[in-house]
Amino acid sequence: MANQALEKQMNLLIANWTTMYTKLHNFHWYVKGHNFFTLHVKFEELYDEAAGYIDDIAERLLSIGGKPVATLRESLELASIKEATGNESPDDMVAAIVADFEVLDKELREGMSIAEEAGDEATSDLLLGVVSTLEKHRWMLNAYLGK
Repeated sequence: MANQALEKQMNLLIANWTTMYTKLHNFHWYVKGHNFFTLHVKFEELYDEAAGYIDDIAERLLSIGGKPVATLRESLELASIKEATGNESPDDMVAAIVADFEVLDKELREGMSIAEEAGDEATSDLLLGVVSTLEKHRWMLNAYLGK
């Protein structure tokens, strides 16, 4: 791997998506209230998407000679996103996802910049696709919250 900074950033993304995957399951299982059906389905959609991002980013890292983090311990040590507390209200759950997606957006853009500096257009393009999707999710989740 020619670029250790890119490997480090991609591992941060894998760690955060791994944490998000578990957090979204927590929200999916424990959401209650009048919007249960809407949020239960949305959280499942989001954790399925998170699983895809974990795999896509890890496989890209492997293809360019890097070594992705692959344990929960490593992921929690690296992640800048925090686990669910287990006490969130439905609106708190949605707000936490929006905040986490903002963190991921920033870190994805940092990864894109590092990849571009390294001349790795494929990695930058992969990360750009995720950014585009997160922008739409944040808009929709904020609309749900009335923002």
